[in-house]
Amino acid sequence: QLQLVESGGGLVQPGESMRLSCTVSGFTLSDYAIGWFRQAPGKVREGISCISSSGLSTNYADSMKGRFTISRDNAKNTVYLQMSSLKVEDTAVYYCAAVRSRVACVLTNAPPITGEYDYWGQGTQVTVSS
Repeated sequence: QLQLVESGGGLVQPGESMRLSCTVSGFTLSDYAIGWFRQAPGKVREGISCISSSGLSTNYADSMKGRFTISRDNAKNTVYLQMSSLKVEDTAVYYCAAVRSRVACVLTNAPPITGEYDYWGQGTQVTVSS
């Protein structure tokens, strides 16, 4: 059974950092591109960042460039999202998702699109507040 589980969320103050993890099971991570998404209350789910199955290509939404870094460790079946200089507006539920593709997150510089990802985790809450 294919599963993705996010962890690492919580409460932080503005300007602080946080690392989210997406641990997968039931499939070979190296065959899949992984995307990170978030959804704030009353807003649509938006793509934040993605990493290709090879790990050689990464994309970010403009508002995350320079603040967020995505990485993967296939040996640990885990993809990470390192977030720094967090802002109040980063408050949201963060999701990771997977798609079996060697071209996802490779052909364009665009952040991930929700409809292109097939498997989703349950999400982890990130709250940025003073």
